[in-house]
Amino acid sequence: MNKIRVMIVEDSLVVRTYLEHIIHQDTRLTVAASVASAEDALTVLPQVKPDVISLDIRLPGMNGLEATLRIMAEHPTPIVVLSANVDSDELKISMNALRAGALSVVEKPLGAMGKDYDLIRTRICDQLASMSVVKVVRQRSPRTLELKHNVSINNGINPAVPFRRAHQDFRMMGIVASTGGPNALVHVLSRLPANFPLPILLVQHITSAFLQSFTSWLEGLCPFKVIIAKDGEFPVAGHIYVAPDDHHIILEAGRITIKSSPPVSLQRPSGTVLLESMANVLGSRALGVILTGMGDDGALGIKAIHDAGGYTIAEDESTCVVYGMPGVAVRLGGVTDLLPLDQIASRLNEIVLKAGVRKNVI
Repeated sequence: MNKIRVMIVEDSLVVRTYLEHIIHQDTRLTVAASVASAEDALTVLPQVKPDVISLDIRLPGMNGLEATLRIMAEHPTPIVVLSANVDSDELKISMNALRAGALSVVEKPLGAMGKDYDLIRTRICDQLASMSVVKVVRQRSPRTLELKHNVSINNGINPAVPFRRAHQDFRMMGIVASTGGPNALVHVLSRLPANFPLPILLVQHITSAFLQSFTSWLEGLCPFKVIIAKDGEFPVAGHIYVAPDDHHIILEAGRITIKSSPPVSLQRPSGTVLLESMANVLGSRALGVILTGMGDDGALGIKAIHDAGGYTIAEDESTCVVYGMPGVAVRLGGVTDLLPLDQIASRLNEIVLKAGVRKNVI
């Protein structure tokens, strides 16, 4: 079995040596190249042709964001961003690198004696291994963060079909996303109006160290207040409630409940747990959206909303970074509309406007 070939891009010799050691210890991986700058990486990339790149976000000269833009424009390769700081401008660069085409961001190891070293080491290797199989595509322009794509046939689910149940009275929207999710979320949420009348509950699979920074970054790019959900609060319009680290977010009797029950689909928080609770409480008044992501989390939850008479949307394969979670939802028969990314916000506006909403009534 061929090992996964990793290119390390890291200016610190100490960290670069640690990463080489970590990768050599993992039987799935091997170091294909190890360079100290983005410029060096771009020079050797055509010859090395790695399966995946471990990319430091703060580099001398060209930073990780600029490097991501260049790599995705010239030699598309799966990228895992490594970031040392979780509360600084470095995180903004990291999150924007995700918008530019990087697949995930993980915490950088600070040494074998550092806190949570074993956990971070395992997380890095797992991310490199799993992201190496993602089929990334060339970005048309290295200077734009806008997603370009073509509309697909949608497997027989027709996005042009008009909204069919105008009597529905939606009360809440749940969204689930994983790999490629930050970019997809911004694409959808930034195109909703500030007066969008539904509270939004969100599960985004992301490394715990970056959760708070992710919420701040997302708030800066969409017209809503984005907060980490707290146990017992009533969701209100104009807010996005993000599932907290290592806990499920559940809707019970109109309130948010935070639970540490076992993972579902290997995830905690789980999108399926959230969406199933919305189906149980809201029935046909629930609106569910499942975006790009690896695995199957959220698919059973989308089906639960669909079976309860609610409305469900899945991102089409033509724009997904990974057509895992949406694809499973489609195969389960739980999707009302299968839409490319740039049609999701307009469909949400259409169905919520036509359905009408009575605020703060569950």
